[in-house]
Amino acid sequence: MNKDFSCISPIDDEIVWSGTETSAADVRRAMQKSAAAASSWRETDVQQRIEIVQQFAGHLERHRDDVAHLISREVGKLTWDAQGEVAAAIAKADLSIQALQQRRSDQVPPAEPAGDSATLTRAVRYQPIGVALVLGPFNFPLHLPGGQIIPALLAGNTVVFKPSDQATAVGRWIADAWNKVGLPPDVLQLIVGGVDTAIAAIDAPEVAGVFLTGSRAAGRAIHRQLAGRPEVLLALELGGNNPIVVSDEVDAEVAASIVSFSAFVSAGQRCTCARRAIYVHNQVAPQSGGLAQFDALIRATEALRVGLPEEPDTQIGPLISRSAADSLHETYDRLVQLGCEPLAEWRVDPRRENLVFPSILDASKISEEAFASIGEMEWFGPLLVVRVAKDLDKATHLAAQTPYGLAASLLGGDQHAFETFVQNVGAGVVNWNRATTGAAGTLPFGGRGHSGNHRPAGFYAIDFCNEPISSLQLEHPDTSDPWSVTK
Repeated sequence: MNKDFSCISPIDDEIVWSGTETSAADVRRAMQKSAAAASSWRETDVQQRIEIVQQFAGHLERHRDDVAHLISREVGKLTWDAQGEVAAAIAKADLSIQALQQRRSDQVPPAEPAGDSATLTRAVRYQPIGVALVLGPFNFPLHLPGGQIIPALLAGNTVVFKPSDQATAVGRWIADAWNKVGLPPDVLQLIVGGVDTAIAAIDAPEVAGVFLTGSRAAGRAIHRQLAGRPEVLLALELGGNNPIVVSDEVDAEVAASIVSFSAFVSAGQRCTCARRAIYVHNQVAPQSGGLAQFDALIRATEALRVGLPEEPDTQIGPLISRSAADSLHETYDRLVQLGCEPLAEWRVDPRRENLVFPSILDASKISEEAFASIGEMEWFGPLLVVRVAKDLDKATHLAAQTPYGLAASLLGGDQHAFETFVQNVGAGVVNWNRATTGAAGTLPFGGRGHSGNHRPAGFYAIDFCNEPISSLQLEHPDTSDPWSVTK
């Protein structure tokens, strides 16, 4: 029996979407339909695929306000943040087309003489992997699935898409949009639900690739589920425990602005948000007993306006749910138990339990071993741990004390210092004098260590959407005896 479930707005608890979870039997049918459509879609001329993707981008452009409003309603994003996501999703179409043309175009160079008037051609062609299962997140419910769906379709794959069970309305909108712009029937199948739906889809024998954006725990679970099926490609874009290092020459107010944005933008619900800030010591602020940079960071944080999307000048909106807020509070308490001292204490807006104020905890007095254990944690929300280091080398060492490796940033230093930081911090996205959350659509996006599995997305997502086929070609059978090498 299909289970009923609903998507509840984190803004006012109203139902944004309601329906039934896709049953295991319906998942099987969706997979079979997708596999049946794979042959004709693979044979569709690539220019026609490009045109459909461009039409999808045009549809997004025409309905950008509507879908931004839906994103805001369903996952609680502020208006500017939702609009920025839509803009990124629109741009993803052209970027994916460029990536296809630059990184995955067939290469058949001119033939070369091979003796006896024969010519030899060495060629590389790219073929789709087959049926791609895309498992989307709630925090970027349009842009991040699109960053995998679009290149998968361009490469000639069919797609089965399961949006986050907290963002099903946006997922339904995406599927409807593809149908409206002329994507052939069954090329993109929508399935909805929670973990059980995902498990059933991953188990389907038709699946050739599983693309996940989610937590480390979810990635590990899928990896275990696929044990013994090495033919299924797995591309994981997972979370992080991202450090930002502030060198001692950086102006305190400048650092406070960049660090607070890195940690608290989107209510801390970006996988690239900073979780740890490590400051190189420069001067003590007697009024707080800590660094002058700490005082500036606290002032900047306490000045941030926490509220709901419809309220003017709001800078930090709600977490996705009360349970998300409860989980973050548990992390806060655990950090205090480890010996971290609150600089900006845990607070919740009395109007809503998921409207959480940014928190800052100072880990400067705990042992390095305890700090390393903080680096092993994964949390999702506006909570930042800060620490002092004696110099940039020590700060980089502390920053690298995490098994995760998604994003990192260095504020200050020179080019040599940044190159050293890149080499030693162990992250896949490393910025200089920018927030940890900055990423360019023309670059790869992926993490190292526990933050991924060597399948960067972004501009490089096209790479895991197809397979290279290499060929040695002669116009006529080779008349030379290949066994001659043994004589």
